[in-house]
Amino acid sequence: MMRTIEILLVIIIITGAFIIASLFAVLPSPRQVSPLNLRRLALTTLQTLDGDYDLSATVFKANDDSAWAQLQIALSACLPPNMIYNLTVYEVQGGAQLYTPIKSFSNAESLGVSSDAASSLVASSNVTFSVTPEKIGGSQGGGVTLYILNCSDSYGWWITGYTAQSLAQDLYNLLSPYFTKTIMVQNTAQLGQILGNTSLQGETVQNAVIINTFGEAVPIPTAYCKSPYSANSYANYSYALGQKVLLYNWTWTSIVGYPFYYVSNTGNFSSIQNGWGIYGMNQIGPGGLNAFLRGLDNQSYSYDPTDIKGSPGVVYLSNQVIDSSNYYGIYPSQSQTSTRALPTSIISPYSTYHLKVTTYVFNPVDNWIPGAVYRHFVTVNGTSQNQGSFYALGLTRTPDIRLTALGLLTDFKPRLYRSEYTVNGTSRLVVLQLGQAGGV
Repeated sequence: MMRTIEILLVIIIITGAFIIASLFAVLPSPRQVSPLNLRRLALTTLQTLDGDYDLSATVFKANDDSAWAQLQIALSACLPPNMIYNLTVYEVQGGAQLYTPIKSFSNAESLGVSSDAASSLVASSNVTFSVTPEKIGGSQGGGVTLYILNCSDSYGWWITGYTAQSLAQDLYNLLSPYFTKTIMVQNTAQLGQILGNTSLQGETVQNAVIINTFGEAVPIPTAYCKSPYSANSYANYSYALGQKVLLYNWTWTSIVGYPFYYVSNTGNFSSIQNGWGIYGMNQIGPGGLNAFLRGLDNQSYSYDPTDIKGSPGVVYLSNQVIDSSNYYGIYPSQSQTSTRALPTSIISPYSTYHLKVTTYVFNPVDNWIPGAVYRHFVTVNGTSQNQGSFYALGLTRTPDIRLTALGLLTDFKPRLYRSEYTVNGTSRLVVLQLGQAGGV
């Protein structure tokens, strides 16, 4: 019985304390508990007003009272009835005074105790803002030539779903703005010309970038379809290409697959097929890449048929290339499948081929490099200098030329020059400040 009475007393005391505390407690207003986000409302309102560029058009009509009256009506219609506002337009100009007010209107003398604001930069409708790419090598004088192999007398392999010619055109559209001159190499005879250091259109052959759009196959000029280049299924031709890349300081680019696995010339190999029924091609095998690397390092020729490729599976873009993707506005998938990755043994030890990776397109996996730009270095008068480069993407079958473009741009790092929004008379800053009147 006593225990029951004690419990009742405790309940009475607690209830009484709660009632007394409630009498003296001051509860916050609903506005304080869940305040209206004035900045977000202001920004949303500006975006709504400029949905059809009406705001942009009006702010450049400083002397048109009718247009400004319509803008104020539209602004009032966008806001709740208890909202106080002030809209001010500033001219953006150079010099010490960056912003100069040119027009303002409000629906109250004061915005109350608290307010917030948002701004939007608008451009004149008759102004075009553009991006101008820097030319690769332009600062060193002469610039760099881009050769894209588009040979009509060759066939590609490991470029499933595409032709070399369609890939060549897409690469031209993506990369030509970054080079002093971009030339489509239309047949193997023209390829033979540049291999002999003869320009096609008066361009600079030295220091060029050459993109092989034929995948695992490489076009071969008729002049090279004979001894000594025909030795070991034309592995000696791959060796000669490596020597040319070294001699002319080229950057040779393989867009997909196992580089230098085949050679192709439809006229000279019309009765020869690559083992898969594609005539006009001849299979070199793994010895092609090994021979190319020996030629690039100016080692004596020897035939090595060792298969050095690996298959690390799903691989991911490096952070360096992801940053470039955002900078240049080129967005391939960040994950790919690699079945033709090259081993780290071609760069370590360094003495193997004197190669250094300057750009990892994909993150290495164990001892495999799925995609990278390799630069070859020679020592001249005690100083190490880049002489010849090789870019290989060891991905499976379907090529993505956006990866080819990103790897080159990441490695050469051309800048983008964007037109300025601060040019006098072309830009105006609109500031909308909001406050709340009345209500709770």
